[in-house]
Amino acid sequence: MFRGKAHAVSRVVAAIIVAVIIAAAGIGVGVYMATQARPTTIVVTTPVPQTILTTVVQTRTMPGTTVIQTMTYTTVVTTSPTPTTPAKPPIKNPDTMIVATIGEPETLDPAWAYDTASGEVIFNIYNTLIFFDREHVDKFVPMISEKVPSVENGLVKDGGLTIIFPIRKGVKTHAGGEITPEDVEYSFERAMIQERDGGPVWMLLEPLLGVSSLSELGNLSVPADAEKIGKMIDDAVEVEGNNVIFHLAKPFPTTTFLQIWSQMWASIVDKECAIEHGAWPGTKENWVEIFKKYHNPEVPELQEADCGSGPFMLEKWEHGKYVSLVRFDDYFQGPAKLKRAIIKKVDEWSTRKLMFLKGDADIVYVPTQYIEELEGAPHIRVYKDLPLLVDVALFFTFEIDPKSPYIGSGKLDGNGIPPDFFSDVNVRKAFAYSFDWDTYIRDVWRGEAIHIPGPIPKGLPFFNPEQETYNFNLTKAKEYFKKAWGGKVWEKGFYFELLYNIGNVQRKEAAEMLKANIESLNPKFRIYVRGVEWPTYLRAMVKSQLPAFIIGWLADYPDPHNFVHPYMHSKGTFAAWQRYKNPRVDELIEKGIRTTDPEERRKIYYELQKIYFEDCPSVILYQPVGRHWERDWVKGWYYNPIYPGIYFYVLSKGY
Repeated sequence: MFRGKAHAVSRVVAAIIVAVIIAAAGIGVGVYMATQARPTTIVVTTPVPQTILTTVVQTRTMPGTTVIQTMTYTTVVTTSPTPTTPAKPPIKNPDTMIVATIGEPETLDPAWAYDTASGEVIFNIYNTLIFFDREHVDKFVPMISEKVPSVENGLVKDGGLTIIFPIRKGVKTHAGGEITPEDVEYSFERAMIQERDGGPVWMLLEPLLGVSSLSELGNLSVPADAEKIGKMIDDAVEVEGNNVIFHLAKPFPTTTFLQIWSQMWASIVDKECAIEHGAWPGTKENWVEIFKKYHNPEVPELQEADCGSGPFMLEKWEHGKYVSLVRFDDYFQGPAKLKRAIIKKVDEWSTRKLMFLKGDADIVYVPTQYIEELEGAPHIRVYKDLPLLVDVALFFTFEIDPKSPYIGSGKLDGNGIPPDFFSDVNVRKAFAYSFDWDTYIRDVWRGEAIHIPGPIPKGLPFFNPEQETYNFNLTKAKEYFKKAWGGKVWEKGFYFELLYNIGNVQRKEAAEMLKANIESLNPKFRIYVRGVEWPTYLRAMVKSQLPAFIIGWLADYPDPHNFVHPYMHSKGTFAAWQRYKNPRVDELIEKGIRTTDPEERRKIYYELQKIYFEDCPSVILYQPVGRHWERDWVKGWYYNPIYPGIYFYVLSKGY
């Protein structure tokens, strides 16, 4: 970041991090290789600037760990002469940060939310026990917890199976109370009890109960099973004095545990506030009734409630328009510099652009195909080459809800598709060969994306660059379409609707490309591309009503397990909605997260990537490289690839 008066300064700080992480015996061993770059920063000035490059190499052992970290910084300082620097315009709304983006949150319930739009609001109004240390994904700072647990400070015990958090006193909540150890215990137990379909709670269940779903432990409607499962939940999180103790069911990498516990689904809720809004009352007498009423609810209990203690409070959620957050002056770390933060839903790019150029928006979402429209615009700062631990895929639903409004007649008669249309691997492979990656990445992403073979992004450990992948080949697509369903697909044709969320131009273009290429093969092939609002898209996806869907996965934590599980495990987020199940895949995924030998892990994840190609349950469309756009009066922003959105507490406005 920069602050200039007589001249404008831009910095490029690229950090290449290679870390070898060896966990304590019995916890797990992993090799983490990631490109974690600080962005290229550009502020428009004239004339052509002068440039100075400086390179520094540092090697160190991270304190209290066995992580060896080598960092190479290349710094480019660009200076423009004072006389030609444009005059700084007055700062609009100096105590309010306005973000113009697409879509809106699905919910404000941290135990339910699993999308970035919801997460952006939640991690500003709630606190977690610990949080990421600025740009780092493997370093943490204490929040509601007074300390970050480690073996060295005695808070990680029993080979990593017992993890203790001493709770900070005096953390006030928006509802007027104070966070207690009982609130912390309640927050995690409530989340496990709620465990909604397609939600994030599997990440809590894996280390605490050793499963990814409560259904693996028994039938929640059977008294004996419900009692057993309820006791497991109760025993997994305990309060001892001022400490909250987590008991893990099986060995689990401690760093991964801390990464999960730093995210929005681990938010600490004010128990009294949650109960007032209809959440589980904390009772444990009749587990059958508890699960019947509070497990997998139709509607989030804290849908529009603010039961947090974070730096901002919910001021107003005007659906379809904006979410307004107001500063919490009693925040335990001190009040934010900003008085207010507003996240506006502005789907039209032309409107967002005008707001940005006029200074009516401070930060905007800019689709890649429009970046040239902002090149050269004054008083705008862009951070380039942001490494994203995210990929986006086209998913096929193996068992579509027969009541889906998007499958036409529901039969293979040329006017629809049957619910099991995509259960034939030939159909899936035909679609895969129909996507033109080279054209898409060049024209839609302006080259700022890469084509990868499987769900594990480039930059994570055990990514296999030699894995065979699909490429654009309409001859092969035609071949597989003719094989599909014994030739009936080619003979009868088909019709279905392919949805995208309004405002997401990249997904719209991907859908339109598939439509054009596939329809060019056979006049009987028809696909209708339809844009819908983000909440509508999510609901239909979770109900398995979308024949195929395009969506991305942002890393919850930087390990390949966090990608193969949602993409391939039968109980994973996307695979469950698709109804994809391969017993060998489930076995490998479960083995991979428990294995301590890095070479054994490599073999497991390489085999999973091979199966992904063969089964083709989905096909990766791209792994993007990101940009961040802001007015040059925005101060304090930094990049963390795990964050779901803008963290307003660190921001201010000024020159």
